[in-house]
Amino acid sequence: MTELDIRIDDLSGGATLDLIRRHLAHMHHVTPAESVYALDHTGLQAPDVTFWSVWDGDEIVGCAALREIDPAHGEIKSMHTIEARRGTGIAGRVLDFILAEARRRGYGRLSLETGGSDAFKAARRLYASAGFTECEPIPGYGPDHHSFFMTLEL
Repeated sequence: MTELDIRIDDLSGGATLDLIRRHLAHMHHVTPAESVYALDHTGLQAPDVTFWSVWDGDEIVGCAALREIDPAHGEIKSMHTIEARRGTGIAGRVLDFILAEARRRGYGRLSLETGGSDAFKAARRLYASAGFTECEPIPGYGPDHHSFFMTLEL
């Protein structure tokens, strides 16, 4: 795989907005609407969120965001790899990037919400392989049987 360019993105470009639209459509396809917690482009522009797009040359291949819950706790949001590139290691490289950024910020803990259905099995395996473990709902969420919450002490 070539070197990926993971860059802070202001969500103003057409390719990025299209990727966010596709990500949200996918979330709504595999999860009941009331259990979709993915942020739209406006939510990803919130002051407590940093959003990165992932590029392979001139092709956008994924994205990820990091939301600050508090100065010691971050939340991974909107991890997504385009369908044609799933299973190629992009998500693992982006997760490594997010982990390094969380440590650089001084977070003691990093958490996330992902789906509980089979459609999210690969995501749960990826996070578990990095040391994330199942936990109770994280701040900002309530119990939801369609959700799976994970956390990692850094």
